[in-house]
Amino acid sequence: MNIENQYLKVVIERFKGIKVLGDKTIAQLSEAELHWKYNNESNSIAVIMKHMGGNLVSRWTDFLTTDGEKEDRNRDGEFIDDKLSKSETLAIWDKGWKIALDTLHSLHPDDLLKTVYIRGEAHNVIDAIERQLAHAAYHIGQMVYIGKQIKDSQWTNLSIPKGKSQEYLKSMLDEQKEN
Repeated sequence: MNIENQYLKVVIERFKGIKVLGDKTIAQLSEAELHWKYNNESNSIAVIMKHMGGNLVSRWTDFLTTDGEKEDRNRDGEFIDDKLSKSETLAIWDKGWKIALDTLHSLHPDDLLKTVYIRGEAHNVIDAIERQLAHAAYHIGQMVYIGKQIKDSQWTNLSIPKGKSQEYLKSMLDEQKEN
């Protein structure tokens, strides 16, 4: 496998991995909890989901041929909590992720150095992908943090629970020995 194919494979797995963190956070929360926010300047998880959905649709629709900031996008509207239901919010979230992942799967190694535009600024495809990955990871991190605040001791860890690192490492090593 060449480096370009390996890059595409790795980056798709990274996008899927951070989406899973978001999905696992969302699954732990009620509709009301999705709309909770710390203060007036904060965003709720529902608002972050709307923003990410809108951003992903805008950036990844016709990725190679149109500017990533679509004229019909209402970015400011993404930050208004219009109290959509959990299923309506999930539909926006899932639509954005589907378009992003479908587009990533459609890319070929020879696309990676092509030029794409975001808000009129030129980027090669690798840079645009990395920019989007960083943006998504930033917001997923916010979602996880807010989810932990809301759920407190009822939070289900998304990775290795506190105080369990050695136990986890031992089980991984034991599993490797068996294989």
